Amino acid sequence: QVQLVESGGGLVQAGGSLRLSCVVSGRIFRVNGMGWYRQAPGKQRELVAAITSGGNTNIADSVKGRFTISRDNAKKTVYLQLNSLKPEDTAVYYCHADVWRTGAVSSYDYWGQGTQVTVSS
Repeated sequence: QVQLVESGGGLVQAGGSLRLSCVVSGRIFRVNGMGWYRQAPGKQRELVAAITSGGNTNIADSVKGRFTISRDNAKKTVYLQLNSLKPEDTAVYYCHADVWRTGAVSSYDYWGQGTQVTVSS
């Protein structure tokens, strides 16, 4: 069984910062790409940022220059640093990982339970 556990969400004023963390646990052979998505009320889930196992990143235009994604492969952890937050960043943030379990024949997508980020104006 693979689990993704997020932490770091909360309520912050506009212009503030948060740091989200997501730890992957279980019988894991390898963690490939990891990333963060978000879903605001009434909207579709959207990609915020993604990072490959080699450290290449893809950042959504809406957060470019404000959010930074990073990972610690040894700790099987991905981070999202959120700076200069805006009210429109309010959403549930979900961690995603492409994980190859020990003994599996291929990798699969796994999701965290989500963490709420609320930005007040």
